Amino acid sequence: MVTLTVIMLSLASCNNNGKEIAILKAGNDSLSKQLTDYEDTLRQQKFNIKLVADFYQQLFGDKDISAIDRYIGDVYIQHNPSLKDGKEALKAGASQWFKGAPKEKIDIQHIGADGNLVYIHTRSKRGDKVDSVIDIFRVENGKITEHWDVIQEVPAQSPNPHPMF
Repeated sequence: MVTLTVIMLSLASCNNNGKEIAILKAGNDSLSKQLTDYEDTLRQQKFNIKLVADFYQQLFGDKDISAIDRYIGDVYIQHNPSLKDGKEALKAGASQWFKGAPKEKIDIQHIGADGNLVYIHTRSKRGDKVDSVIDIFRVENGKITEHWDVIQEVPAQSPNPHPMF
């Protein structure tokens, strides 16, 4: 039964207009609930991805500190070791980072979601250097509530032929 459900979910995820899901739901209440839950999860992940992408552009690209109040929850857990928890610490840090910095279009290389976690991989310029940045955000009730990041400078040369982006 599990294998059949996985196959049906895989087929359902490939549809463009939802007809296949409606066919699979017909006559099977258990499968119907699983597919509805799956659809709800996909909708929520899509919402969370857009939320994070919009926040990222507005804060880091547009240098709009007010984005913090619009997108960050009242409780904000920060895993970046240079900042304290909370909105005010992020506002203070961003105000320092953005002094004299021009607005820019954020160069998103990859973005995805797993449950309530959104992963965003960006190419970020820092003077004449380029960084590969991966941020992970936890989203709860339509607000960003937790953050992790990893920043690595892109080397001029690599011993392998695989780019960082």
